[in-house]
Amino acid sequence: MGYGVGGYPLYYYLIQPVIAGFVGYITNWIALEMTFRPIEFLGIELFRIKGQPWGFFGWQGIIPTKSEKMASICFDLMTTKLLNLKEIFDRLDPKRFSEVMEDAIMLMLDSIVEEVAMKYMPNVWSMLPKKVKDEIIVMMNIESETFLTTFMEEVKEHIDDVLDIKQMTVAACVREKRLMGVFFVYDAGWVLPFFGFLVGWATNWVALKVIFRPLNPIKIGCFTLHGIFLKRQMEVSETFARVNCVEILHTKAIWEEILSGPKSKNFFAMLRAHSIVFTERLVGGMKPITIAAMGSQQFSEMKEEIAQKIADKLPSVMPHSYEYTTEALDMENTIRERMQKLPYPEFEGVLHPAFEEDEILLILVGGLLGLVAGGVQVVAMY
Repeated sequence: MGYGVGGYPLYYYLIQPVIAGFVGYITNWIALEMTFRPIEFLGIELFRIKGQPWGFFGWQGIIPTKSEKMASICFDLMTTKLLNLKEIFDRLDPKRFSEVMEDAIMLMLDSIVEEVAMKYMPNVWSMLPKKVKDEIIVMMNIESETFLTTFMEEVKEHIDDVLDIKQMTVAACVREKRLMGVFFVYDAGWVLPFFGFLVGWATNWVALKVIFRPLNPIKIGCFTLHGIFLKRQMEVSETFARVNCVEILHTKAIWEEILSGPKSKNFFAMLRAHSIVFTERLVGGMKPITIAAMGSQQFSEMKEEIAQKIADKLPSVMPHSYEYTTEALDMENTIRERMQKLPYPEFEGVLHPAFEEDEILLILVGGLLGLVAGGVQVVAMY
């Protein structure tokens, strides 16, 4: 067997590049895992600086730790380049919305009118002929369409006053931290280990850079250099749009945010105003008789109660609108198509800035793991 420099067997020197490549693969893989996992802090949290993944003693994935901050940055960039809330909700046709909701709204209003009438004027209501009650129902059907159409027109006009879509998005990502991982791991899941093996002894810095650089394709002979993430713009855009609209920006979540989010009081203030107008129009020519029968004070109380009951029961009938709303807003296709058309620098700007400021932490993690692995290699071989 031949000997190399320093009296060590030649295979000592031949095997080192292979081991270095393997170590590079392992350290990059571990660093990647530590970026995305664990979702929650794992260990005994005796001391921890807020917003940092490490603590005494334990670790939380870098991205789950920064989920709120990253989601906020990502959302701001997305609404700047991809999504305009007012434009999206302008696609909603109030008349069509009213038609979709007609049966559910009619049943809801019918039960409310019955309850309130029996409370405020039970004798008069009980004595009304069926023909008169049927006429009231016909009038209610006509007025309910006007009520819902005009109400939805105002909601569209003031959508920013009733829906805090940023708060909704950030809250969803904080609540389900795995969602941020879906956005970033799409390419990184195989890119980092693959390039970790290729560069071997090089740093995670190189592995990270090849994901986003070069921004624009560079032709060198028969080879084209282009950031892996950017090269797959079509697929990434499709995944990003689907995850956003299935997990976060879906119709059910939007309506829940409108009905119970921080701006819900504005929504219900609008609803109350339209409900009172609806009651006035429904009573119509019978208003003088109604006031005479119950008094103006009770009439005002009745209108307020009808408005409150509509506010209480509306959330239960909103699911009837989900299919039409999803179709009309068409958010997934909008996000996907606009993201696919972005120039490469702007496409990179949608996701990378949210992750970029914490890349140094990933590089340091990889460096420390490489140092440990190198030490073990020295002990084992020498």
